[in-house]
Amino acid sequence: MPFVGLLVVLALVLVLIIASVKVVNTGYVYVLERFGQFYKVLEPGWHLTIPFADFVRKRVSMKQQILDIPPQNVITKDNVKISVDNVIFYQVLSAKDAVYNIENYVSGIMYSTVTNMRNILGDMSLDEVLAGRDRINSKLLEIVDNVTDAYGIKILSVEIKNIVPPAEIQDAMEKQMKAERSKRAAILNAEGERQSAIERAEGEKQSKILQAEAEKEANIRRAEGLRESQLLEAEGKAKAIDIIAQAEALAIDKVNRAIIESGTNEVVVALKQVEALKELSKNPANKLILPVDTLSSLGSISAIAETLKMNK
Repeated sequence: MPFVGLLVVLALVLVLIIASVKVVNTGYVYVLERFGQFYKVLEPGWHLTIPFADFVRKRVSMKQQILDIPPQNVITKDNVKISVDNVIFYQVLSAKDAVYNIENYVSGIMYSTVTNMRNILGDMSLDEVLAGRDRINSKLLEIVDNVTDAYGIKILSVEIKNIVPPAEIQDAMEKQMKAERSKRAAILNAEGERQSAIERAEGEKQSKILQAEAEKEANIRRAEGLRESQLLEAEGKAKAIDIIAQAEALAIDKVNRAIIESGTNEVVVALKQVEALKELSKNPANKLILPVDTLSSLGSISAIAETLKMNK
């Protein structure tokens, strides 16, 4: 019996030791109370507590959490009933405040968000609500974050998921969107046609410019070719005249040499007389009286002169 009692005592001690060890997982903390009062917050790891004296009040997650708020009916400034739902991202910064300053911090976050969302959207028209999601989210975040500071909770983000207007307004909005899309399509088509016309006109302009430049270049080349041809023709004529002049000069030189080599004879004398008569006849004031035999001799001289020219 004493041995059995010892085993019971040892078993109780082992149970107490096991019960006194608290293991806290990463991402969580334990709010510990001693004799019914807050004692401390147990961080991740293992801790020894006093059995029957220490009590874990709550296990609190320190990770970022998501709160999905169901759709809420809201009436806008222009008396349109819409349905809005939100998503909230938050994180517990102080486990003690989250446990002791509010009974249920999740419900506190949700109701604070819904109430302030209705206040904000109630001061806005439907068009302002549909076009101002970012502004609404920013304002909600600021207000709800100030409220939850007392809970030791940080609101990281408030996002509006859906804004659902009444069915008749949705139909009107769809018709407006279709009309707007048709308008944009017509504008784009007109802009495309205008751009196409501009491109065609520009292409025709460039084509005419290139054609004019080609004709100009062709005219310049034709003019240069004609000028070159005329220059070559003129040079050819000049060379021909020069060759003829050289030939005549050579012929005259040969005749002079022949006259010099043959000496003075009757033919030469007759030619000199004819030349002298030509010079005298050029002046109207000169009067020539020639005997008959002179005239007959002139005929012979003329024949001789013609013969010399032909030989020349």
